[in-house]
Amino acid sequence: MKKLTPVFIISVIIASAFILWGAIAPNNLHAVTSHIQGFITSNFGWFYLLAATSFLVFALILIVSPVGRIKLGKQEDEPEYNYLTWFSFLFTAGMGIGLVFWGAAEPLYHFHYPATSEGLEPTSRAAAGVAIRYSFFHWGLHPWAIYSVVALSLAYFKFRKGSAGVVSATFEPILGDKINGAIGTTINVIVVFATIFGVATSLGFGTAQISGGLSNVFRFENSAFLQLMIILIITILYMVSSQTGLDKGIRILSKANIYLALFLMLFLLFSGPTNFIMNTFTQTLGSYIQNLVRMSFQLDTFNPESTWVEDWTIFYWAWWIAWAPFVGSFIARVSKGRTIREFIIGVIAVPTIFGALWFAVFGGTAINLELMEGLDIMSVIEDPSQGMEVALFVVLQEYNFGLIMSGIAILLIASFFITSADSATFVLGMQTTNGSLNPPNSVKFVWGLIQSATAAVLLWSGGLEALQTASIIAAFPFTIIMIFMIYSLVRALRAEKIPPRKVKNYD
Repeated sequence: MKKLTPVFIISVIIASAFILWGAIAPNNLHAVTSHIQGFITSNFGWFYLLAATSFLVFALILIVSPVGRIKLGKQEDEPEYNYLTWFSFLFTAGMGIGLVFWGAAEPLYHFHYPATSEGLEPTSRAAAGVAIRYSFFHWGLHPWAIYSVVALSLAYFKFRKGSAGVVSATFEPILGDKINGAIGTTINVIVVFATIFGVATSLGFGTAQISGGLSNVFRFENSAFLQLMIILIITILYMVSSQTGLDKGIRILSKANIYLALFLMLFLLFSGPTNFIMNTFTQTLGSYIQNLVRMSFQLDTFNPESTWVEDWTIFYWAWWIAWAPFVGSFIARVSKGRTIREFIIGVIAVPTIFGALWFAVFGGTAINLELMEGLDIMSVIEDPSQGMEVALFVVLQEYNFGLIMSGIAILLIASFFITSADSATFVLGMQTTNGSLNPPNSVKFVWGLIQSATAAVLLWSGGLEALQTASIIAAFPFTIIMIFMIYSLVRALRAEKIPPRKVKNYD
């Protein structure tokens, strides 16, 4: 292994300390992190709402601005990857496991426990529409705008300006050489901290869903031993994949994920209540656009007893910001040669529409089974021995070939698990080797072991929720970092010479 960077050493020490804390005293870790998170969300919820919406507005302004013609690279550079490969990278890195986990569960939860600001009767027809709409909202334009801001800054400075591919390098216009000192190291350590714990907790939830699916569908005992075996097997698979590099392992698996996800979604679309699903998608998309501004600024200010916004919207915005260093770094790495306008439209619009259709299919089907068919799915997932992770499998088993499709769903989750972990080791390798576009296998190997060890130890000790909370705490300082990233990017773009508009010749 080449000379280790300070970011690598400090990050490994912090990660190891938290793993030990979670293994030895999970209740104490949970209590401390929950207290800090509760303080932040209670007192700075407005800050998260304003920040997330501002990131979206900034991204939309860049689309219509003349700077949208600037390329992420030299003006003659062409994209490294075609659209299908690029979109598969975006989808897999951005929220693959999450969509599978929450596709049926979140709309169903909002259906039974509607947003307090809406004043709706639980399980009513009105609550059904709002439930899908809030799922669109939480997984739509805002999170992808958050990702796009980080990814755009990294890609612009790396490929256009030749800077190192680390977050601290995006601050050069405002910090100068200080990015190479303690300030730059601190920024990059925060990035690595958020990435390690954000990805590790998602891997833990992915493990829980695979285990829950095997238990619910194939009657395996849902035990800690089963979960540890799942982590062990998938760790071996993604460690093998990570050694093959970006253009082999991650690229092949990302495309496989897209095909599997499309197959699963199309199966339920045509096996389930097709007309209801498409009506739900169309109506809810309109309702989402119509209510976007109101939801973006919605706080339960005059209903202090309610914590719905804190528990869902503010939690999600913090969660996406915590994930932004990882997803943003990965998206930046695969986006060389695209114009700023093409980049932002691709990163925001395509995944948002796909996610909306996903929730309309899975969430709409789950709600239809309860609203129209009288099935009580919520009682199953609220059973302490089951949980949210089984919602998808309960829905699939209501249709023909349900057992086979549940097996495909488990395969899809495992594939997302492998690709997310593989992508994360790649990003952690980049961020701890001064932005190397092809980090050494030895560094990726270390981060792969740390991620799996973190998920395994905390699943075993019950500290997974505490670590998730810890990663969200990291979102608070990173939100401030993102604000200054935008300021730095704007300063750099102002100094750019805008390329002329391409004029088509119709002769």
